[in-house]
Amino acid sequence: MGRSRASWLVLAALAIGGTGIWVMHFIAVLGFSISGMQIRYDVPITLLSCLAAVVVVAIGLFIIGFGGTGTPVIVSAGVIMGIGVVSMHYSGMAAMRMSGRIDYQPVLVALSVVIAVVASTAALWFCLRAKGSWETAGAALVMGVAVTGMHYTGMAAMRVTMDGDAAPTGGADAVDFLLPLIGGIAVVSTTLLIIIAMAPSEEEIHADRALQERLRSLRAEGPRPSAGSGEAPPPARTAGEWFGGGPGR
Repeated sequence: MGRSRASWLVLAALAIGGTGIWVMHFIAVLGFSISGMQIRYDVPITLLSCLAAVVVVAIGLFIIGFGGTGTPVIVSAGVIMGIGVVSMHYSGMAAMRMSGRIDYQPVLVALSVVIAVVASTAALWFCLRAKGSWETAGAALVMGVAVTGMHYTGMAAMRVTMDGDAAPTGGADAVDFLLPLIGGIAVVSTTLLIIIAMAPSEEEIHADRALQERLRSLRAEGPRPSAGSGEAPPPARTAGEWFGGGPGR
């Protein structure tokens, strides 16, 4: 049971941290441009930002999955997941290479951290108490607000000072990421959908559990006593009784 839960939590971290949080962040970053300036991206740091999102989200989900649903546990997991969103964003921004200097406004940076932590905690709280489709959709919406709100607040905190005399920037162009990004999203999404489709439903799990309990109870009762175990054997029938006749026929 613990191994199965851990496997599902790892898949959830991959879906939320990788194809959810990081993909949203990177697509939004690809839409950022500065007139007259070429922007390229350091590939190792970009990939590191994706790994940070998946790992930190996994830590938060494992805290919830194995630590219970109390308020301290939810707050701890929400803080960790919020920090994961922040670390993913600013490490991804550090991967940007351009002919200029990047500075950040401290107040807006702090606000982006607060948005990420508060909204992540609220999303976990709603998700754990969701009883239907509408509640689950609401939790997903809150988590979406956490990611996008943090991202664009962090982008608003960035200030770029152009330096025309700087050397040409290294790294990969934004277009170079598009094909691997689209292909990776397609592969991961398809794999997750297949795994979820093949997983047993809640009704099937309950039915299997009831069957297992029934089998255990039957084994606990032991085998039925045979005719030679001391009990009187069933009365023998005559030929007339076997073929429908009475004892005197």
